[in-house]
Amino acid sequence: MAPLAYALVLLMFCSALAVRWSGPRLGEAVARISVGASALTFMLALSLFFWRLYGEGPGAELYGIGLGVLTLYVDPLSTLMAVLVSAVGLVVHVFSVRYMQDDPAYTRFFWLLDVIIGVILLMVLAGDLLTLLLGWHLLGVCLYFLLNHDIRRRAANRYAFWTLFTHRVGDLPLLAAIALIFHGYGTLSFPGLFEAVAAAPRQTTVLGLPLAETVGFLVLLAAFAKSAQFPLHTWLPYTMDGPTPVSALMHAGIVNAGGFLINRFAPVFVETQSVLLLAFAVGLITTIMGALMMLMQSDIKKALGYSTMGQMGFMVMECGLGAFSLAIYHLIAHGVFKATLFLGSGSIIGNARKDPNIPEGEIYKFMVERKVPRPPMSWVVFAGITITVPLLIVLAAHQLVDEGFLHHQGALILLLFGWITGAQTLFFVYKIGVERPFTVLLYVALSFGAVIMTYVVVGHAFDALLYPDPAFREALYRAASVNATTFALLLVLLMVLISAGWLLVFRSEAAQQPLTRRYKELYLGLYALLSREFYVADLYSRAAERMLAASRRLNALLRWV
Repeated sequence: MAPLAYALVLLMFCSALAVRWSGPRLGEAVARISVGASALTFMLALSLFFWRLYGEGPGAELYGIGLGVLTLYVDPLSTLMAVLVSAVGLVVHVFSVRYMQDDPAYTRFFWLLDVIIGVILLMVLAGDLLTLLLGWHLLGVCLYFLLNHDIRRRAANRYAFWTLFTHRVGDLPLLAAIALIFHGYGTLSFPGLFEAVAAAPRQTTVLGLPLAETVGFLVLLAAFAKSAQFPLHTWLPYTMDGPTPVSALMHAGIVNAGGFLINRFAPVFVETQSVLLLAFAVGLITTIMGALMMLMQSDIKKALGYSTMGQMGFMVMECGLGAFSLAIYHLIAHGVFKATLFLGSGSIIGNARKDPNIPEGEIYKFMVERKVPRPPMSWVVFAGITITVPLLIVLAAHQLVDEGFLHHQGALILLLFGWITGAQTLFFVYKIGVERPFTVLLYVALSFGAVIMTYVVVGHAFDALLYPDPAFREALYRAASVNATTFALLLVLLMVLISAGWLLVFRSEAAQQPLTRRYKELYLGLYALLSREFYVADLYSRAAERMLAASRRLNALLRWV
């Protein structure tokens, strides 16, 4: 299958060369070459995935050309990611045929699109660290040119460079990790690295630092930059001046690279002790910030950008909890969903301008007319249902699929988030004051149960696909664990505080005294903080201005200019 694997990577590069060479003669017809190559790439990716899954078993094979580099690693993770990338790439190619039709740089757009798809495939199929670094680096370069497609727009030029700079910052930790791996283990191939880590998990490196811990930390830093984790998140929401197809590809495939990188180095993270706790903390902060700032946006694409930031934070947080395969399922589901939203955002805006009428109903009255009918049920009863029903649904779903799942600390944290999500949904039913609360509650509970059950079943299927060894999965969860007593106390404290918070909110709504009115000054301060996006972008802009001013003074002092 080596020819098939290399054909999968090289096909889009060949398409880019064909489009670039034939563009002056064929004009807009070059899109047929690009779309055809993208469709063939998708079929090759599917063939490679099913061959790996059913033909030779769910193992892994390393293919090379005799140089030690430019090798390809064909395993369930790489082939699954290749299917995702090629599928999203095909949809973006087809969408771009008409969307970019009047663009003067039509040919340039398509050959750059072909190149970036080829680079992503090279990265996910890389069998050695140098090939991975090559794909990781070229991904940021290609993204810069696509985001800066319209060179006449100053905003596009500025934020494309901002993106390039952030990605270059993310390249440095990965480069350092590769240097330490070669120095400590003397290998560049992934199979060799995984065997060396398993044989010598307590290997040390420069300054006596534990090698696995140090490499894991550096890999996390690289993933943070690519997946827009706080405080390296600012490039993602500000890159909306690029073409919509590029935004769809970026949010569905490129920003997921951090989750893929962490999963690729999973055998290294097994031997770490505290690195995954950093991933959990940063992912949690990013999730909360992304969700809050999404609610503050009036621009639909920027709101989607912050939504992606929050979802990537949740993906990294899942890795920090030891649920590596669940993070892959999350990034695939989010990628397909977010690509659909971006590609359909223009139609939604256009239709809203032509026909802004919204069907009237309870949600319409609540959101537009601000009419809130008094709930026909006691707030105490509704609060009890809100707190207990989602928790029971989440617990039952996991117990039905895997009884031992609840023994993992990471699983319990994920259940906590599922409980909060379900409770938020039921609270909204109470807040809008529906006429038939029990009927609506039943529908919401059934829908939530179906979603949770699907999430759990598919998550366990991904477990069996990507990490079939139960001992290895257990080791991942152990690496993400903390002291059992401390964890139990924190979990109970969180559940008590969250339940008390829900009771306070319900009581305030029942008394028609929202917390935003009761704590007006605090609310206004928080609103100002969110409207300025926590001042992170302002801080970076001020730092850049001071660095430029310092460089000008240095140039004048040394008479360089």
